[in-house]
Amino acid sequence: MSKYQLFTYRAADVSAAGVVVDSTWFDLARAGEVASAGAWSRLSVDGLIEQWTSAQPALRALVEQIRRAPADFAAAVLDEQGLTLESPLRRPGAVFGAGANYRDHVEAMSRALNMKLVLDPKAQGIPPWHFLKAGPANLSGHRGEVPMPPETRRLDWEAELAVVIGRRAHHVAVDAALDHVAGYMCANDLSARDHLVREAVDASSPFRYDWIGHKCFEGSCPLGPVFTPAEFVGSPEDLTIKLWVNGQLRQDSNTSNHLYGVAEQIAHLSRRQPLLPGDVILTGTPAGVGSEAGTFLQRGDVMTVEIQHLGQLETRIV
Repeated sequence: MSKYQLFTYRAADVSAAGVVVDSTWFDLARAGEVASAGAWSRLSVDGLIEQWTSAQPALRALVEQIRRAPADFAAAVLDEQGLTLESPLRRPGAVFGAGANYRDHVEAMSRALNMKLVLDPKAQGIPPWHFLKAGPANLSGHRGEVPMPPETRRLDWEAELAVVIGRRAHHVAVDAALDHVAGYMCANDLSARDHLVREAVDASSPFRYDWIGHKCFEGSCPLGPVFTPAEFVGSPEDLTIKLWVNGQLRQDSNTSNHLYGVAEQIAHLSRRQPLLPGDVILTGTPAGVGSEAGTFLQRGDVMTVEIQHLGQLETRIV
């Protein structure tokens, strides 16, 4: 099967879906018209994910037509460099974020926060831990500009593998969990570290910590540059993951260092509630975030997340 990836771009103030085939970028609706593909080709990426079981075979067939006769689809070709890319998903469902899911990151943050964190919770029988990140208002796409959150001095980066659910998952077993994955994206879980603790609240209070202020603000969830179907990724537990700030390598790891694998996270979350097509799981970040060294983002800084097979996601702070 020929590899393809999906993307969303802005055209005349309207979001449109596209498909990448052999490094050529096509408008999906126009390509669908050439191939007489039917109404499904006019769907957004969100719409395709919502009906992934039926959309996937149709996409495969269209991609094979493009590969066999690329000249026939010349009118659908887009200039990738001139595109304004958005997050591939524009209206995701729940966005879950995994906390403390790389041992090296846990060790470093334990020192930075002066807190005693469990270095290997899985070995102690502790289940995965997740928080929720808001949806569309938090999204940003490739080459997106994210405003510095108000009153923030400690804005941090977190390169992460994003998992997109493509089939309803409820009480699924670990060994069947990946069957419910539509695909993957690069993500950057931007974090306003100085909004985590509510200093005026007593340290013993359960309301001491503000995870909304910490994790949810305009543009705090860059995703992209494209959506890559799971069939072209292989194991999500053996992908190199890197992040640069202004060209300086800050994070350099591999998803094999997950404390809880993607399948384990899906199985755990699905025991609490059904996971639905379009839900996203940010699976944790490795060591190298700014908090570890007390170095934070400033206006004008550019971050680049790179994950093997998934591309590069660039974000600028303004």
